[in-house]
Amino acid sequence: MRHYTFLFVTLFILTSCSRELSFKEQAFEKKSTLPCKSNCPQISLKIPIAQNIPIVADSINKKVFSVLKEIVYFGDKPFQSTDYNNLAASFINSYEEMQKKFPEDKFGWEAKVEGNIEYQSDSILNIKINHYTFTGGAHGYQGYRSLLFNPKTGKTITNNQLFKNEKDFKAFAEKEFRNKYKIPATGSINATGLMFENEKFNLPLNIFYTKDGLLLYYNSYEAASYADGPKELVLPYDKVNEYLVFK
Repeated sequence: MRHYTFLFVTLFILTSCSRELSFKEQAFEKKSTLPCKSNCPQISLKIPIAQNIPIVADSINKKVFSVLKEIVYFGDKPFQSTDYNNLAASFINSYEEMQKKFPEDKFGWEAKVEGNIEYQSDSILNIKINHYTFTGGAHGYQGYRSLLFNPKTGKTITNNQLFKNEKDFKAFAEKEFRNKYKIPATGSINATGLMFENEKFNLPLNIFYTKDGLLLYYNSYEAASYADGPKELVLPYDKVNEYLVFK
């Protein structure tokens, strides 16, 4: 009996160790039921759902959901559900409630969000969220969000945890940024019309790991006007590896 017990325990350990974190894309869509002829309000979500390692996957999935909630939820009260179908429905409900209050406004809301695995190694996982929302006005808003995780634990990795010395990396990145966008090496970073806060270079809110290198991505309004569009800088790994904690 002890022999069989030993075999069972060994098989269980080997099976558990062989499981690897994986992702399955899931799609969620919702349209308004109110009559419309064109630009009918709709929302579309395509999300990579982590699976296979419950604790790790749960941590990643909760973070991704919380970010999507920030992007598409417009309700007055805090959103309680952890269901993507309910999140999509809440977006449409917000539109329909607005139409009841202001029936003369006939603009169509839209939300489109697509997530994908941008980069994955033994030490870091990068999920990229491409999002577009329009809820009236002159134009919608399109942007990218970078979500960084420890693939072994599922815990979020913040931007300031990426670098051995953030100050040193920031100084290096500024030189590269000025060179790319032809900004004088000395003087204000906004000398050519950019809009960095306090006239000082800052790292972006979103940093991506890509196959070509570390991508510093500034969404619209973060470093320049909407008309000037987003700004980006790709730094090859052979130039930045010395600064990185995770590779």
